Amino acid sequence: MPEQTTGSRPTLEAVAARAGVSRATASRVVNGGAGVRPVLVDKVRQAVDELGYVPNQAARTLVTRRNGAIAVIITEPEFRIFSDPFFEQQVRGISRELTAYDSQLVLLWVEGPGDYDRIARYLGGGHVDGALAFSLHNDDQLPSIIRRVKVPTVFGGRPGWPGVATAELAVPYVDADNRGGAREAVRHLVSLGRERIAHIAGPRDQTSALDRMDGYRDVLLDADPELICQGDFTADSGARAMAELLERRPDLDAVFAANDLMASGALRTLRERGLRVPEDVALVGFDDMDSVAGSTEPALTTVRQDIEGMGRLMVRLLMRVLNESNESNGGDAGAGVPASVITPTTLVRRASA
Repeated sequence: MPEQTTGSRPTLEAVAARAGVSRATASRVVNGGAGVRPVLVDKVRQAVDELGYVPNQAARTLVTRRNGAIAVIITEPEFRIFSDPFFEQQVRGISRELTAYDSQLVLLWVEGPGDYDRIARYLGGGHVDGALAFSLHNDDQLPSIIRRVKVPTVFGGRPGWPGVATAELAVPYVDADNRGGAREAVRHLVSLGRERIAHIAGPRDQTSALDRMDGYRDVLLDADPELICQGDFTADSGARAMAELLERRPDLDAVFAANDLMASGALRTLRERGLRVPEDVALVGFDDMDSVAGSTEPALTTVRQDIEGMGRLMVRLLMRVLNESNESNGGDAGAGVPASVITPTTLVRRASA
């Protein structure tokens, strides 16, 4: 339990005295600096707990050149952010990892073109140390904003803006093996003897959807265009796409949906049409989100990506960018860009296929 004090708040000097170290050593530990022996780190942290010491954020910012805050930017409408469990899982991973770095999460989202000016002013105002941006679209203005304000950034998902090279952006990214996972899903359906395999694709302006489409086509080189229908990663779009596919090709016997929400919508339509899953139509999704794949009937066969883990990786990459940029070129945000990360996917076989 922290000691109760009736006077002024505990100082860094008091922490140093309690721990039996110099003020400089106490400062390095409190501000996350390196080069302090573990035994001394433990003593300082114990003194902090005992005294109830809370660092002065203004002074800490002067020492570390950090605000202790990271912007998380999602370019989707508010209703998508709070209704799609994908965003919940990714933000949870980001939040938990930021806690380990003693940093706060500042959530920003883009619902329309007018939001970009607001976000540019906020990022350029020095309120945050860096940014994590995901669910970006091909016409997104964030890349140009990031170049202009020079804020260290990590993307969630492979960048795919026309005419803009990843190297030019100097921005690392974290993504899943979308194409490989889609190939595995479709190969599984082929192994079950299914011959007319449809695909409910995601938005054409997002690289994850395009990569999953490519994986589908890698296996089905001569796939009938009538077996491909567009969705937008929502359950309702999956239901509509499934209805359209059944109108075009009532003889289809399998569906690979580009995410679990669209797969759940497709399942709803199949039931309404009196079709059995998997007896009449086998169904595979992508994501393996517990709140979706684990609650369908029958349970959904799907491609698992570690959504929360990718959020954690984004934070770790960003912290490397921040550390390396502070140590070189006087804090140049484009210096020392670490390699991007592609995480593996796994097919999880359940009752739907």
